[in-house]
Amino acid sequence: MTTSYTKRSISTEAATRLLDGAEQGARDKGVPMVIAVVDESGLLKAFRRMDGAALLSVDLAIDKAYTDVSFGIPSHAWHDFIKDDPPLLHGIVKTPRLVVFGGGYPVMDDGVVIGGIGVSGGHYEQDMVVAQAGLAALESAS
Repeated sequence: MTTSYTKRSISTEAATRLLDGAEQGARDKGVPMVIAVVDESGLLKAFRRMDGAALLSVDLAIDKAYTDVSFGIPSHAWHDFIKDDPPLLHGIVKTPRLVVFGGGYPVMDDGVVIGGIGVSGGHYEQDMVVAQAGLAALESAS
């Protein structure tokens, strides 16, 4: 019987690189945003609220990142997953912290979820682009 296992988690350095890359992406779009990075357990690891970013975006960004690590899929993938399944469509969306639109992505390392990034502040399509800028900044540092 195994009594423990090892979990891999995002480093502070990687989380900071995600924040910096996403913030630059938001600046390029001219939209103030909130960027949240959570660890593999969904706990907040790093956070940035740009000047002028909407208050409601704080919880949305954190919850998008949480959604990503909960199932290891981007937040926007939930819509396609549930849209044609009435029990899920009407039931799971009442789950606290679940976000079913874009702006969140799991952060992977060798196929393992080590964290998640969530971005909020623009239209969800803008949030997705900004989150992807964060992921690209992390990949370019590897």
